[in-house]
Amino acid sequence: MEATQSQLLKFLDKAAQFVIPVYQRTYSWTQRECQQLWDDIIRTGHQDHTDAHFIGSIVYIEERLSQVTTRSPLFVIDGQQRLTTVMLLIEALARRVGTNEPIDGFSAQKLRSRYLLDPEEQDERRYKLVLTQTDKSSMTALLRQESLPSDASIRVSENFDFFQKQVKQLGDELAPLCRGLAKLMIVDITLDRHRDHPQRIFESMNSTGRALSQTDLIRNFVLMGLEREDQARLYEHHWRPMEQAFGQKEYSASFDRFVRHYLTLKTGDIPKIRKVYEKFKDYADKPEIKDAGIQMLVTDIQRFAGFYCAMALDQESSPLLNGAFEDLRHLEVAVAYPLLLELYSDYDTGQLSESELCQVVRLVESYVFRRAVCDIPTNSLNTTFSTFGRYLRKENYLESVLARFRMMTTARRFPNDEDFKRALRTRDLYNFKRRSYFFRKLENHQRKEPVPVGQFSIEHIMPQNEDLPKEWREDLGEQWRRIHTEKLHTLGNLTLTGYNSEYSDRPFADKRDIKGGFAMSPLQLNEGIGSLQRWDEQAIEHRAQLLSDRATEVWEYAHVPESKLALYRKQ
Repeated sequence: MEATQSQLLKFLDKAAQFVIPVYQRTYSWTQRECQQLWDDIIRTGHQDHTDAHFIGSIVYIEERLSQVTTRSPLFVIDGQQRLTTVMLLIEALARRVGTNEPIDGFSAQKLRSRYLLDPEEQDERRYKLVLTQTDKSSMTALLRQESLPSDASIRVSENFDFFQKQVKQLGDELAPLCRGLAKLMIVDITLDRHRDHPQRIFESMNSTGRALSQTDLIRNFVLMGLEREDQARLYEHHWRPMEQAFGQKEYSASFDRFVRHYLTLKTGDIPKIRKVYEKFKDYADKPEIKDAGIQMLVTDIQRFAGFYCAMALDQESSPLLNGAFEDLRHLEVAVAYPLLLELYSDYDTGQLSESELCQVVRLVESYVFRRAVCDIPTNSLNTTFSTFGRYLRKENYLESVLARFRMMTTARRFPNDEDFKRALRTRDLYNFKRRSYFFRKLENHQRKEPVPVGQFSIEHIMPQNEDLPKEWREDLGEQWRRIHTEKLHTLGNLTLTGYNSEYSDRPFADKRDIKGGFAMSPLQLNEGIGSLQRWDEQAIEHRAQLLSDRATEVWEYAHVPESKLALYRKQ
């Protein structure tokens, strides 16, 4: 390794081309980092007594140990974010200055020919910086001064727009910006692939700028050790399709979590989210995985990534399964994904039918929701789902799933119908975290034309006002205060309506008979209310009983004949 201090612009001028290898993360600086760089450049440009401003290091690989003295491409290990950001700023400045020259060397032609493009080269070799995939097409379009592609890189596009606005706001006062750019300094670090260890250096470059994610480190680990042709092939055929399946935003947000679920399934242990890379290396280092080769490992990851995208990112093509996965997402049951990945894999190979997989997903939904209603702590769910697959008898797949749910006891139990109904009738559902999900599912059960309940608000039939109007106190009777305290936020007294403001604290008869009142409501939740003469404790409890009975049909119990269950208990 050799390191020297260099002016960034001279460094860019001397280099033929910087290539971002496929194992590197995509361009990820946000406006916050761009604003910081901009402020530093402008401040430095205004300070005559400041000769330089250091912005970090540029680390790259050459086949032989030397500084930037040849015209061969340099493969960037660290510094992509700084290089890309500065080049976006230079392009924005070039468009602004045109043929003018705020200070010597800063006309549009000189900026582009020295720092952005190589006028003596053609095609891809013409560009000083070659990014990867979506970033690449977006960056080259900007440098050609063309419209961005339809699938433009979000970060490249947004940050270029940011710099264009900043440059425009300077008006004709561009000299400080030019001087600030000229003062930027870097540490130029050259590696020799035969004598240095790029992987370890890459891992250590996690202290400045935007921290490397677990995904960045995993992709680097998988691809960096390969020859360049093998890197390109593995990336194009396997890793890039995964990135595209997740999408630009979800890839950075969700891929770490997917790998965590994947490792949980494969190893039986649940890694901490910040230790995913470390655990991935341990898994990849197992003899059976090493013997199979990196190609097999990445192919397997890609396969399960497709399953995850179907379930967690709304990419399932089957309407039946998609509805089940959507409800599970609303419940936010991420802990179930290790089990669901195994189930989907078996569905993919034909061991589990579509209807069976749907039934199991609905069972997971019922299990988690019933426990939430019954206030059973969630701290056991991680291990419940990470170990669930060990108990399956795949020759009787669905039956063994049902049996496993039934055999879990105490903190892991599946609440039965009576426990579930009792909790629904008595608990505070108005302040329940999953109340929107609950009322949506309850209202739309067995409807072929679902009601968009998100457009409605929660209505307390007996009003929330502690100072109840006279008509309400008379309807409720002498114990109106107790009834109001105990029943206000419970299932029997809650419903949905689009007429919340019209109802207000009106007497029950008014709420029932006005235009849009309960007598006219098309909602299943309001069936029968319009035929009542009064709303009292008996009416509240009767409705709570009816709705809790219906809830056991929506969130079904794991029913298994006792004779079958006895056999599983013996096993």
